[in-house]
Amino acid sequence: MEMEHLYDNIPGPPDTVLIIDDDEINRAILDNLFSETYVIQEAENGRIGLEKILAQRDRICAVLLDVVMPEMDGIQVMRALNERNIQEQIPVFLITAEASDTVMREAYELGVMDVISKPVVPYVVRRRVNSVVELFQARKRLGNVVDQQQTELLRQARLIIDLNMGMIESLSTAIEFRSGESGEHVRRIHDITKYMLTHTPLGRGLSEQDIDWISMAAIMHDVGKIAIPDAILNKPGRLTAEEYEIMKTHTVQGAMLLEKIPQMREHGAYEYAYDIARHHHERWDGRGYPDGLKGDEISIWAQIVSLADVYDALVSSRVYKGAFDRSEALRMIREGECGVFNPELIENFMTAEPEIWKMYDHGQGVK
Repeated sequence: MEMEHLYDNIPGPPDTVLIIDDDEINRAILDNLFSETYVIQEAENGRIGLEKILAQRDRICAVLLDVVMPEMDGIQVMRALNERNIQEQIPVFLITAEASDTVMREAYELGVMDVISKPVVPYVVRRRVNSVVELFQARKRLGNVVDQQQTELLRQARLIIDLNMGMIESLSTAIEFRSGESGEHVRRIHDITKYMLTHTPLGRGLSEQDIDWISMAAIMHDVGKIAIPDAILNKPGRLTAEEYEIMKTHTVQGAMLLEKIPQMREHGAYEYAYDIARHHHERWDGRGYPDGLKGDEISIWAQIVSLADVYDALVSSRVYKGAFDRSEALRMIREGECGVFNPELIENFMTAEPEIWKMYDHGQGVK
């Protein structure tokens, strides 16, 4: 991005000097000093001056403030500005004939930029005020540029994240198409996983960022199928024992593939993706593969993806079978006909399933 383009949308600088003084002659003198350079507004006491500051803080570039005034004096005005931290945004100049140590000390403690003694020396006060106004405006411009740069960097980072997500989805979807399944499968696994972690106690202790990474990792659960021959991957009938052993290697192959992608290893989702790819066919009773993990040795995210994968396979048509009726699919899961799952996982899934089923009814994922 060209630096000058950053200034295109920055609003013009404040251009108004507010003179707060109960003496009309003093206001006229200061007006005459600054009217050629700035828009001038006046207030005859501190209360009116404070109201003008609060109402027009974005337009005021400097405040020239008298000390001794009726209704609300200059120090009281400064206290009110200090409470709102406005003196950090608008420079305030105390213009007074009373320059006692007590007044000056409190004025500076409250954030006054400068104390100018009456009677004012025109060229001195003009130079001091103009220099400070220019400094404040330059600082504000720089702050605006930094804010816009940060916004642009965040936007670019979001694009990179979306691109990475798109590439991951594309790779995973391509593998699903290769095995004769709908590309919607990986999206549903993502959505089911996110829903279970977000809307059930199974996600307790996980941050929103963790859940997003786990859901992204779920998309890659079958990435290892890229290494399985078509004859086995797309076989319509039952696999032989030898073919089944080859099919089972997709878990290890997926983990190895992810491990060999440098960019993936630097991503926050990597550890989840590796674990899910390798362990989404482990079983609660320890009779799964490839590592024979048992019970809580299997991470909760790998367990959720495993159940989501089974559910989606049951209620969807595949090359080797038609879709089961929803109630029949739930019965098969509950009675352990499709693997042994964590009882707590089953209980939470059955509670969440009516909402998960809507993903299929409406063809929309959980957002």
